[in-house]
Amino acid sequence: MPDSAAEQEKIKIDVLKRMKRIEGQIRGIQGMIEGGKECSDILTQVKAARSALKSSSKLIMKRYMLKCYAEAIESGEDPVEAMDKFVAVMTNYME
Repeated sequence: MPDSAAEQEKIKIDVLKRMKRIEGQIRGIQGMIEGGKECSDILTQVKAARSALKSSSKLIMKRYMLKCYAEAIESGEDPVEAMDKFVAVMTNYME
């Protein structure tokens, strides 16, 4: 099993790279709108950006879950309580 802190850091770096790419996609969409591009082309790019955000969200959730579990173990907290916290965050995100 990989070191939790190392795995969390790896995910953090990956998510930050993805966010920079998404930022570029959003700027590209803005340029398309300003340039009067076809709605279908703009919507295709919006769909791609939305998909990238969804994929990044999964990684952020994974990192949060690893962090909650690691902190629970380190502090002697009940792992079930840590998972309950994670479920609450995930449920709130899905609403």
